[in-house]
Amino acid sequence: MKILFLFLSSFLLCQDALTQRGDIDTSKILQLSGVVVSEHDLNPMPYITVYDRSIGRGVIADYYGYFSMVSFPGDTLYFSYYGYKTSSYIVPDTLEENRYSIIHMLQQDTINLPEVTVYPWPSREDFARFFVEMKPYDDAVRRAQRELSGESLAFVAARLDADASLASGLTMNQRYTKLYTNGQLPVNNLLNPYSWAKLIRDWKEGKLKRE
Repeated sequence: MKILFLFLSSFLLCQDALTQRGDIDTSKILQLSGVVVSEHDLNPMPYITVYDRSIGRGVIADYYGYFSMVSFPGDTLYFSYYGYKTSSYIVPDTLEENRYSIIHMLQQDTINLPEVTVYPWPSREDFARFFVEMKPYDDAVRRAQRELSGESLAFVAARLDADASLASGLTMNQRYTKLYTNGQLPVNNLLNPYSWAKLIRDWKEGKLKRE
């Protein structure tokens, strides 16, 4: 259905040109179809412009690089796409059938520009003046270093309220502990060596100081 639609569209667009050129033998009309691919990776190229210079008509390929148009033997076709070199193709004049398919490759148009070095200062004099007058340890830098230090981040983190995820995790741990000791005596941390080890470590690190 899609191919039929493309054929009818290209045929109707070509009728105007045919009526203006009475010297063309319409018995040699043929249906030219094909796919346009990139020469670099052979991937289909979408929305390529295919222009028939001989009859002054053209079509645009679909997303998959497929196109279909009415043409004549000996016509010159131009394939153009942004970023690629425009290439031409001449329809063979020795065709015996009224249908012909091609695979056309486009070459990427690469332009090598000279190397450009960008400096933040317009001249060497400006750079020397900025270097001499530079203040590497201004208040903003010192304040940023102080606020982002490990001690400052730990101090802030210790005084933040628990968020929803921490509260949910604490509740789940308490529930698991209750299920683990279900029907038994509750756990007594006074006899837990790990709790004593944590208490001693917190005492040495100064975490038990009264605020």
